[in-house]
Amino acid sequence: MSTFMEEVSTRAENARRASRKLAFTKTPVKNRALEYIAADLVSQADAILSANRIDMDAAEASGMNPAMLDRLMLDLPRIQGMAEDVLKVMALPDPVGEFLEMRTLPNGLVIGKKRVPLGVIASIYESRPNVTIDISSLCIKSGNALILRGGKEAFNSNRILAELVANACRRAGLPEGSVEFIHSTERELVVYLLKMNHLIDLVIPRGGAGLINMVRENSTIPVVAGGVGVCHTYVDCAADIQDGVNIVFNAKTQRPTVCNALDTVLVHADITNVYLPLLAEALNAGGVEMRCDSRASCLIKESGYKCIQASNEDWGKEFLSLIIAIKVVDNIDEALRHIEYYGSGHSEAIISQDYGSVMRFLDEVDAACVYANASTRFTDGAQFGLGAEVGISTQKIHARGPLGLKEITSYKWIVFGRGHIRP
Repeated sequence: MSTFMEEVSTRAENARRASRKLAFTKTPVKNRALEYIAADLVSQADAILSANRIDMDAAEASGMNPAMLDRLMLDLPRIQGMAEDVLKVMALPDPVGEFLEMRTLPNGLVIGKKRVPLGVIASIYESRPNVTIDISSLCIKSGNALILRGGKEAFNSNRILAELVANACRRAGLPEGSVEFIHSTERELVVYLLKMNHLIDLVIPRGGAGLINMVRENSTIPVVAGGVGVCHTYVDCAADIQDGVNIVFNAKTQRPTVCNALDTVLVHADITNVYLPLLAEALNAGGVEMRCDSRASCLIKESGYKCIQASNEDWGKEFLSLIIAIKVVDNIDEALRHIEYYGSGHSEAIISQDYGSVMRFLDEVDAACVYANASTRFTDGAQFGLGAEVGISTQKIHARGPLGLKEITSYKWIVFGRGHIRP
């Protein structure tokens, strides 16, 4: 057996043993570990930033694209934000042990469900060191053991964060192996790990389409994954014009390198003369490159702003940068057809003051998160009140959208009898 196989096997076995104890660990012990993690993130910020700087220097030297660099980068506000999110998870109710749907049957049996951890979760992720903390805090609180396998580009950042988590768990009294970090960067180990269905209960990949497709194709373990985040906003003829400008600008520019950033705006033809010049002014000031269909292009150029002709590849593309596609549509039906064809099932929005149009959009758009008069940038576990997220699922089974504590638990049936036998 190769060295990396030995490491993966050992860590998976450790996590499986820990999971049996974690399932019964009391809430105060789990919360104590989270409190230590949050405090250590702040007190060890300088060491974390030094480790991240090593990764950033190597990534920049390798020519990593700006979107990936932004995801990799840590600074003091981001570390403080990570610590705050850990404390938010700590403050949430513990889902483990919750009784669901208890009822008495006609024969006198009392039956219901009890929420339990999934067991062992493996997270395979790229570039984003914050995932190490986010998923660790959620797994600790929900009683799941965790195996972390980050990308080589973030190795030093992930390692110091994983060590911080493991030390906090140890001091709090959680079982050894509650959070395991794989040190080997061999690519082959991922395929090996994905076959360990006897030890691992769920795999959550976070990264680009290449990683997610590879995990889906090779895993014998159930997978919950997000796909590409191609996000649309439809600005209806009944939109508040200023809201339409502000929401689109925020969704595109607030942080353009993440999956819930806006990619395509669809504008109703009846408001283009008023709306598009104002939108172009805002996007131009924000340094956004506009790729437009012919109708939008004419109006924007007449207003004195630069844009380029959109290609077929620009529709349905996740830009992850300051680029936006703009298309004029004649009605809501055309907008819905466009989203159905080009959407990825992530986050879609309508801006309208017409109740009928809003409700139709919310009913008919098939996506994990559908918005009315709000930015798609809110698709996030912390923003949804979940504390953090282990990922954003564009699947429909078993969970959809931001995955929080309850989404990484299961249940078992609990049945109370009084000497019942089946006739």
